[in-house]
Amino acid sequence: MTSVNDVRTETEDPGPSGYAAARLRLLQEEARSGPPRRSALADLTDDWLTELFGRGAQGVSLVAVGGYGRGELSPRSDLDLLLLHDGSADPGEIAALADRIWYPVWDLGLALDHSVRTPAEARKTAGDDLKVHLGLLDARHIAGDLGLTAGLRTAILADWRNQAPKRLPELREMCEERAERQGELQYLLEPDLKEARGGLRDATALRAVAASWLADAPREGLDDARRRLLDVRDALHLTTGRATDRLALQEQDQVAAELGLLDADTLLRQVYEAARTISYASDVTWREVGRVLKSRSVRPKLRAMLGGGKQAPVERSPLAEGVVEMDGEAVLARAAKPERDPVLPLRAAAAAAQAGLPLSLHAVRRMAAAARPLPTPWPAEAREQLVTLLGAGRTTVDVWEALEAEGLITRLLPDWERVRCRPQRNAVHTWTVDRHLVETAVQASELTRRVGRPDLLLVAALLHDIGKGWPGDHSVAGEIITRDVAARIGFDRTDVAVLASLVRHHLLLIETATRRDLEDPATVRAVADAVGSVGTLELLHALTEADALATGPAAWSSWRGSLVADLVKRVSAVLAGDEPVDEETAAAAEPTAEQERLSVEAFRTGGPVLSLRAQTEAVGTADGPEPLGVELLIAVPDQPGVLPAVAGVLAMHRLTVRTAELRSLSLPEGVEGSVLLLNWRVAAEYGSLPQAARLRADLVRALDGSLDIAARLAERDAAYPRRRGVVAPPARVSLASAGSRLATVIEVRAQDAPGLLYRIGHALEASGVRMRSAHVSTLGANAVDAFYVTGLDGAPLPSEEAVSVAKGLEGALRA
Repeated sequence: MTSVNDVRTETEDPGPSGYAAARLRLLQEEARSGPPRRSALADLTDDWLTELFGRGAQGVSLVAVGGYGRGELSPRSDLDLLLLHDGSADPGEIAALADRIWYPVWDLGLALDHSVRTPAEARKTAGDDLKVHLGLLDARHIAGDLGLTAGLRTAILADWRNQAPKRLPELREMCEERAERQGELQYLLEPDLKEARGGLRDATALRAVAASWLADAPREGLDDARRRLLDVRDALHLTTGRATDRLALQEQDQVAAELGLLDADTLLRQVYEAARTISYASDVTWREVGRVLKSRSVRPKLRAMLGGGKQAPVERSPLAEGVVEMDGEAVLARAAKPERDPVLPLRAAAAAAQAGLPLSLHAVRRMAAAARPLPTPWPAEAREQLVTLLGAGRTTVDVWEALEAEGLITRLLPDWERVRCRPQRNAVHTWTVDRHLVETAVQASELTRRVGRPDLLLVAALLHDIGKGWPGDHSVAGEIITRDVAARIGFDRTDVAVLASLVRHHLLLIETATRRDLEDPATVRAVADAVGSVGTLELLHALTEADALATGPAAWSSWRGSLVADLVKRVSAVLAGDEPVDEETAAAAEPTAEQERLSVEAFRTGGPVLSLRAQTEAVGTADGPEPLGVELLIAVPDQPGVLPAVAGVLAMHRLTVRTAELRSLSLPEGVEGSVLLLNWRVAAEYGSLPQAARLRADLVRALDGSLDIAARLAERDAAYPRRRGVVAPPARVSLASAGSRLATVIEVRAQDAPGLLYRIGHALEASGVRMRSAHVSTLGANAVDAFYVTGLDGAPLPSEEAVSVAKGLEGALRA
């Protein structure tokens, strides 16, 4: 046998400089990208490593494994290498050869995952470590003894196939654990292209399943999806200069430009589409693996029971016309004729969802290939089957995704294409637009007992954000699209008008309830005029709750639910014929005993009085008790500067304002004067809450001017600078012209930040207006506030003055 150290190339000391230069030229070639560049980079690296290895050695080989073994080298990929030997060479010679290969790689700054093993050692390690076994499935010969490499590949594949019944459940569990940690690639704003569910790791897992010969993944679109994710990773490596798989927000525009895409949204949409393809293929594949393994375990028992070699009968249970259950899936009946039955896709989907079964891949593909398009308008059965599918609850999601994977959804609803895989760049939203619509229908299915027309509720849930694929206000665009879709589905004119109204006003209740003064008759009347009927109001109430629940945990709470319910009650009274009571001629809502006690005490002492208590009651949540936060109730004799003073003190004590209400409270009969009552829900940024006595002392000083809040907040910001993050849109201040007959309504939308409410209150006080009431709410990272202000005479501001105040406030917040 030739000694390893005797083997040399024509260049006695091959250096890394030639490879580095060639590598750089390759990565800078604009004409070559994607698979050709990855393949060329792998070939270039192979040649260099072959030179380092030498020629003619027997019993030793250099093997690429993992991604490098597949020939998929991204610009910053690490090199996965195995130095394989048969054990006959001197250990010192093997070590010297390893050094001759590893050190030049390290000298170039390339990441290296390396090992030195005999075939027996490699097989044992693979048997002990699933990740090693997966990497060796892609083993590829680079240099040295080809027979040694081929022998290992054959043995590793044989081991994998023999051990598949044990290995594949382990692989599935590993994929599920990773998905739990990393989330779903198709819904993340900053996804990990490799580790998240539907990413490159899952694509590799599907290759491993196919290699087991036990089951195979759906092939259509899978290679293209994998290629697309690899292309994005290449661009990410080139633009950042780092070996990263996380597509961070700040990198997305550059990556999109590197790929020649329009913008970051187009990039994310392509990533989501690829991830969705891989995720669906994974679902189908793992379901097939489970079915095969289950049948293998049951088959010997059945054979014994049936006596010898008789085949067990296949059980087929009818679900609907043309649809049966078989092997835990909904499949087409033998007599089904999709080419003559245009309603069959919806009927099969509805039957599967109602039965809690997956819709078989074969059935979906057969219907996609053969089904005739539905006539316009749809027959009544088709509309009923759509409503049945939407009303099935959680099982709707998987069935819907199966239809969408084969293009059936966009055939049924062409407008769906614009929202499909569309990202939502709002931290409050959990899902893409299309998945959010399906999730809203799922939530709405739990509320159908509250409405007289559950069909309209479910269809409105599916369509409420359909306008997000178009320019402008998505509610306005969605109303137009909904009229067309609803008529095509077969609803009559009256129902079409109701659906269009629900989509147009799907944000009306939550925005009004959290941003408007519900004691103002104009607020209630405006909502009543927009809704038009008690039946539509009932539907809109349920749609509002379903939409918020499907958005994410920050969008709905028992507090928001109570505000919306209060608004609905008031509007319902108006629609039933009862006019709202005018604030100026009737008493406002009766104060609680606690509020009255604090108000009297504040008037008696001439200073602020407060109470701080945790609210631990729970109100109507499906998941159990929901803490309502910490309630801070403050009563202060009516005077200028109360709002900025209170807000400033809270900011000093690092209390985050979740909600806030300010109103003037008349004192009991016989006592002249008024008190401002402020009801806050707050939370400590970290640590425990401050003592009420300390808050009151600072508030007294803030009101008498001895506490410089602005200076204290500036000192704190200087001592603890905020971390840099995504640049938020600038604050926007607007006037709600029809918001109230009693006051001027100023709306503020801004990025939530410590001291924001103090700055708003300070700017309004500086403009010389009087605060009548305030309604403050925080949704995720966004503050959405409404302030009812008047002139010193108590009347709404003249138009020009109102515009000036709004512009001044906006300027102060943007400074």
